Amino acid sequence: MAPEFSKPLSSHPTPIPGVVLYDLPVHGDNRGWFKENWQREKMLALGLPDFGPVQNNISFNEKAGTTRGIHAEPWDKYISVATGRIFGAWVDLREGPSFGAVFTAELDPSQAIFIPRGVGNAFQTLEDNTAYSYLVNDHWSAGAQGQYTFLNLADEASGIDWPIPLEQAELSEKDRAHPRLADVVPMAPKKTLVLGADGQLGKALRAAFAGREHVEFAARSDFDLTDPAAYAGRNWKNYAAIINAAAYTAVDDAESPEGRKAAWAINVSAVTHLARVATENRITLVHVSSDYVFDGTAAEHPEDEPFSPLGVYGQTKAAGDAVVSAVPAHYIVRTSWVIGEGKNFVRTMASLAERGISPAVVNDQIGRLTFTEDLAAGIIHLLSSGAPYGVYNLTNDGDPASWADVAGRVYELTGHAAAAVTGVSTEEYFKDKQAAPRPKNSVLPLDKIKAAGFAPADAAERLSAYLGGPGAGNAAAAQDMGY
Repeated sequence: MAPEFSKPLSSHPTPIPGVVLYDLPVHGDNRGWFKENWQREKMLALGLPDFGPVQNNISFNEKAGTTRGIHAEPWDKYISVATGRIFGAWVDLREGPSFGAVFTAELDPSQAIFIPRGVGNAFQTLEDNTAYSYLVNDHWSAGAQGQYTFLNLADEASGIDWPIPLEQAELSEKDRAHPRLADVVPMAPKKTLVLGADGQLGKALRAAFAGREHVEFAARSDFDLTDPAAYAGRNWKNYAAIINAAAYTAVDDAESPEGRKAAWAINVSAVTHLARVATENRITLVHVSSDYVFDGTAAEHPEDEPFSPLGVYGQTKAAGDAVVSAVPAHYIVRTSWVIGEGKNFVRTMASLAERGISPAVVNDQIGRLTFTEDLAAGIIHLLSSGAPYGVYNLTNDGDPASWADVAGRVYELTGHAAAAVTGVSTEEYFKDKQAAPRPKNSVLPLDKIKAAGFAPADAAERLSAYLGGPGAGNAAAAQDMGY
């Protein structure tokens, strides 16, 4: 039976999340027919994920009634019929609320279907000499079969109404032996790897991801970003996202010969390794950037402002951003004045206040605090919402303030007089000291992250809540403003 000719290219969602059925234009005459079976640009315009196919497989089936499945493989598939006709059945075998959802359809050469990783695929041929084609985004290997999830074709819970009864169909013994749905172990989602998991942001990400089994955390002792061998020790095909919360953040030390080497090694060379891994394995890379990529001369710094770093730390962060921007799936999250669990400015001021010390604090550097709980929440929002890839400013909201303003508020919130804080200029504060240059204005507008559906909390409210928590007044003095 000839396929239907001249249908417009169109897409149709199904009851299984991520499974999409496509009508394909087929052009035919007395000689036969022709179609564009896969056309990346047009398919992407319809919303098909840019899933990066690397291998094409064809299953030829001599007789009508040949039935294969139900197999869920650890890769995405674009399935079409080269010749003949099939009855297709797809069952969601992924861990999650849609587990067990079923979709069936007849396919001829004028249709195709996209099947995400973990969705079980099965078909029954309705004509002799049917060829079933798979375009997949990973190379098949014998070892990969251990990651398959299977379901019995006759599973009662799925209730698939096979056109040719299974007792009359041609099945393999392996397919007959697959488990029923009640006995299927769902396919786990791909993993998220958090690097720098013992830093201020890393600890906040640990808390935000608490209870999620498929998130891995790696501190410096677990994963040395500067060691190329560390990148060879994982099967990166099993990862969906990498969150790089690791960085060299000793702003002043970066100006020394040894510090310069260390900053470039961690902030640029290591990031280059991560970018290569992410690109080769189609992983989303989340990279945390800094206000230090700018010189601070503008009133505020939108995401598309050209780099103008003043010191080595800022130069390395700008270089790292440039590297990550070449990764197809990336989020660069630019932040400032990070406050979390560990050494930071707020805890230093609280400690000074408790000890009765009246500090001199810079009053001509303006910005907003960023509390790590909000930074972590914003990163998770970008990943979970499918926001467009790119650069996002992410700090807390509210009126910008100077470091001296923040210090005065810390004194007030801890029961001391704000007047104990003396404001001084950056030049005066660092006179006769070895220090890196700092941007005077670090205000990052938040319009883009808000448009993506995330509203950061007010910095003043977060500061008050932060100082009401345990341990606010007993931290050692902070050496830098890193995350």
